[in-house]
Amino acid sequence: MTKELPPNPAIAKRFRSFLPVVVDLETAGLNAETDALLQIAAVILRMDENGKLYRHETHSVHIEPFPGANLDEKSLEFNKIDPYHPLRMAVNEQSGLGKVFKPIRQEIKDTNCTRAIIVAHNIFFDMQFLTAAVKRAGIKRNPFHPFSGFDTATLAGLAYGQTVLAKALHCAGIEFNQRDAHSAIYDAEVTADLFCNIVNKWDSQFPLPK
Repeated sequence: MTKELPPNPAIAKRFRSFLPVVVDLETAGLNAETDALLQIAAVILRMDENGKLYRHETHSVHIEPFPGANLDEKSLEFNKIDPYHPLRMAVNEQSGLGKVFKPIRQEIKDTNCTRAIIVAHNIFFDMQFLTAAVKRAGIKRNPFHPFSGFDTATLAGLAYGQTVLAKALHCAGIEFNQRDAHSAIYDAEVTADLFCNIVNKWDSQFPLPK
């Protein structure tokens, strides 16, 4: 990881005034309207003095199932989450999203960006669940663009011919530990590394017009 640096407003010029933030969610199913959101992790990216992206801070919170939420047993077996385990220290959607959004809003301000833009692997899933949770929580100031985002499955398919996260990471030379997979924090951080790798390699070969 690159040494710690202050926010660099140059990142706003790279993505049309948007701040890329890598998001990964763990859920209790596949239906964003009915199934519970259980964990959210968001990785804020920064740009160094040479214009290279790197992973900065990760913010994560465990979420209580919203009232009446469906909990699909197969999904819980897959991600190994006990939604009501006391050590999760879970909070409701409004509190949890507020905790994650606060540093994102600050980074947007510090970099002169206009808003954040989601980066995720198979982004349709994460964006649907995040949008539904924001609506349920009654949050008026969602820092993320409402419909645009960067899908690392698509980008990895272009860059490496692989759309599966583990295979794309292998091609990019990024270590992937299967035992740690399906944790929102771990998946968000390796996805962030993959996104930075692809963007940095692209920019070295095809610099943006000045």
